[in-house]
Amino acid sequence: MKTNNIKKSLICLGLLALVGCTDNFDEINSNPDGFTQEELTQDFNHIKGPFTTMFDNVMVNVPGWKYQVAIDLSGNTWGGYTTAPGFDGNNNLSYALSDNWNLWGWEAIYTQVMANYLKVEAASKGKYDEFYALATIVKVQTLHKAADSWGPIVYSKLGTTDAAIGYDSQEEAYGLMFKDLDFAVAELTKRIDAGEASSFTKIDRSTYKGDYTKWVRYANSLRLRLAMRIVKANPTLAKAEAEKAVSQKFGVMTVNADSFIVNKDVSQHPLRVAAYEYNDSRMSADMESIMGGYNDPRISVYFKTSEEFPGEYKGIRTGGNLGDKSKHINFSNFGKIIDEDKQVVWLNAAEIYFLRAEGALRGWNMGGDAATLYKAGITASFEQLSVGGAADYIANNVKTAKDYVDPVAPFNSGLAVNKVTVAWDETASNEVKLQKIITQKWIANFPDGMEAWAEHRRTGYPKLLPILNNQSAGAITTEFGVRRINFVSTEKDGNPDGLKTGISKLNGPDNGGTRTWWDVNAPNF
Repeated sequence: MKTNNIKKSLICLGLLALVGCTDNFDEINSNPDGFTQEELTQDFNHIKGPFTTMFDNVMVNVPGWKYQVAIDLSGNTWGGYTTAPGFDGNNNLSYALSDNWNLWGWEAIYTQVMANYLKVEAASKGKYDEFYALATIVKVQTLHKAADSWGPIVYSKLGTTDAAIGYDSQEEAYGLMFKDLDFAVAELTKRIDAGEASSFTKIDRSTYKGDYTKWVRYANSLRLRLAMRIVKANPTLAKAEAEKAVSQKFGVMTVNADSFIVNKDVSQHPLRVAAYEYNDSRMSADMESIMGGYNDPRISVYFKTSEEFPGEYKGIRTGGNLGDKSKHINFSNFGKIIDEDKQVVWLNAAEIYFLRAEGALRGWNMGGDAATLYKAGITASFEQLSVGGAADYIANNVKTAKDYVDPVAPFNSGLAVNKVTVAWDETASNEVKLQKIITQKWIANFPDGMEAWAEHRRTGYPKLLPILNNQSAGAITTEFGVRRINFVSTEKDGNPDGLKTGISKLNGPDNGGTRTWWDVNAPNF
């Protein structure tokens, strides 16, 4: 990890800085070279720039070091996807949460995405409401990740000039997200019904190329994700919002062409920087245990075989006792999906099938039964990755996760914990069926570790190997793992009174062991 880049960028990160950067919109967006307003707004150039920055920072795509500290060394590791071969000290991997790492996720969300969202809002609301609707969908995509990570967040007070910018509770934020999706879906649907041509084609960095119908389908799918997230906190609202998503006239994602993918203009996937430039990220032991146990053919797209153990996929145990980086650096690095592809997936069709499968399992109207939707999710994932053998994989009722063996540090080895087969069993309990659904969703969503971490907290699945080196001083249990990220230092310095409102809306102390609103410690059924 290149810490000199971090030191150079530690400026203007608090929410008050966000207001300062967006308060004088006209002044900020004036062109120093003296172009006229007409020239600036030609082809919506005054809107294109902010959207470009939003697209680049929702998943913290650029620069690569920021992705590493904001996502790879948090959600990716806590969600069971990746780990670092040599970070043995007190840090996120050992549950001693690092403010110097975690503040960059907040920075990307608020001083990059939200600051530019406010620019789009100021330029388009009431004038070009199609852009306002599209930006609102991106806003929800971004802020649900924030709420899932921190709990209470700044939502309703975005862009205000208050001396203290207050926080909404996670429950309040989710309610606002559903309302924002209501507006965006209605606005774009109105334009589709009127036969209006898209004005977003030249601005859209995604594979949708400005197609309003696909954007509505994406918004509906995002609503379904959010609905399932709150199923234990508010099951009535969860069911209503999930069924609203599926029943809307354009529905949810059903084919891989519906998946929301950002085409990157930069040279590489952001995870590749951590993996290949810094040698700070590798396959996790959990991926080896589960995908290796299933003999899952998708593993060859996700990872490369180990240089040290030819022909074998070797992962590293998160929170293990690893020693010098050189011991594990030649374990499995990432494959084609990271090494060659330049696409960043925000939401894919496979996930939506698994969400619908869970909804059907709960008795919701999801347009199909749980078994059919579950199998469709696996098939969609195989097709997305251009991998064959889905039918045989789906039918396998023998293979389960395998024990993890660390050949260079045996004390890191562990027995398999996620012992379910792939094949659907109609006679199994709902709990076992849910474990199958979430395990397959976990595999299909790689490398979106923030989503994997959220779903693991919500359901407990897939079961992950416990860390061996817990340095949280009792704040975070080894059994349950990290439940949230503590509020960042830049908010403590830049928005202290506003931050107090956020802390007051927590269910406990401001540390990584406190559960957020939707993270209910109760049975799944």
